[in-house]
Amino acid sequence: MRYYSTNLSTPPASLEDVVIKSLASDKGLYMPERIPTLDDAIIKSLKTKSFAEIGDIVAQAYFGDDMPREELSEIVYDTLSFDTPVVQVDDNVFSLELFHGPTLAFKDVGARFMARMLGYFIRRKGLDNEVNVLVATSGDTGGAVANGFLGVEGIRVFVLYPKGKVSPIQECQFTTLGKNITALEIDGTFDDCQALVKAAFADADLNSSMNLTSANSINVARFLPQSFYYFNAYAQLDAIGKADNLIVSVPSGNFGNLTSGLFAWRMGLPVKRFIAANNRNDVFLEYLRSGRYNPRESVETYANAMDVGNPSNFARILDLFGDNHHAISSLIAGFSYADEQIAQIIKAVSSKYAYLVDPHGACGYQALADYGLKSTETGVFLETAHPAKFKETVDLILGGNMAIPPKLAAFMQGSKNSISLSKSFQDFKQYIYELRVES
Repeated sequence: MRYYSTNLSTPPASLEDVVIKSLASDKGLYMPERIPTLDDAIIKSLKTKSFAEIGDIVAQAYFGDDMPREELSEIVYDTLSFDTPVVQVDDNVFSLELFHGPTLAFKDVGARFMARMLGYFIRRKGLDNEVNVLVATSGDTGGAVANGFLGVEGIRVFVLYPKGKVSPIQECQFTTLGKNITALEIDGTFDDCQALVKAAFADADLNSSMNLTSANSINVARFLPQSFYYFNAYAQLDAIGKADNLIVSVPSGNFGNLTSGLFAWRMGLPVKRFIAANNRNDVFLEYLRSGRYNPRESVETYANAMDVGNPSNFARILDLFGDNHHAISSLIAGFSYADEQIAQIIKAVSSKYAYLVDPHGACGYQALADYGLKSTETGVFLETAHPAKFKETVDLILGGNMAIPPKLAAFMQGSKNSISLSKSFQDFKQYIYELRVES
């Protein structure tokens, strides 16, 4: 399989190259030249299989031509060591709980998968110099990537995060690890962090000497494995006769998760409609309504992992549909919610169903409600992170004192160790350059 850039100004590349490089030299995002399909018989058979077995089927379709079957299966089974259960909330509304991995966030699968695939290609390519992974985070990506790559030989990770704009527990998950993980606290927004990463890839000097790659969802090996979730959700619902006329609501920030769902749909997964559930950072909703895309500075909200004003993966969605606004808006609906609404949703779901949602899942749930499911339709909203990762916010809304799961409590025992930087690329480059000279 070859991969082309969404900007179409650089030659196609191999899977090995796109995983190691992440971003094309023309600053476009890589897309596969073809999307494999699974026939109906395979999809109907998924209801009898485990999450790891489902992931292996999908991964072999995506990547099986580019690496040995046994190596790929080992990566999948090592990555999918936990499940993502579907939990019934109402008669035809289900929550897909994606927070049962090491950092209790949906990004654990993509991060763990990419760490192992990147390690495989580094060994195969025989790189002598250390590979430096740059990752911008608005919350959960940093913890998932840091823990997925922790201790991986030959790889150093730099997590760029906006100062004061991630929850304390999220911050602990990548600032307390040490070893090959360095946390960079940027005086700016997530979009500023993401801009620094993109500027680094565009800098010829850094690229030629630092072996840079990214673990954000711009990397093919990060976002494609997230499609495993959608196949697993369908399999569980099919097993109980609830998979027909499936509507999937996705809390959306940088749009890697929604994009992976669209890839699953292109592979043959029978989803009737997707919903992009936004917070106040709703440039995609504006696009759905008007056909115009106007990125802007992100604003801070309760659902901080969705505080993105210029989502990278919008380029992939446009490419997937040939820049056809009608086709996109026909398949994807959109809704957005302010903090006051998010608080009301968390209260209502807790009171009515005794089910606790985090601020992101709250947007996903309400988007289904506002969409208006028919009696013949089944709605699934993605609950992307454990509510305890946003303990201060949820406790304030519900007036409680939520217990912190042991996995999260363990992170909070460490001491914060981060480097403070401005949002200036020159400051960032100077810091990285000094590290290069020291090594």
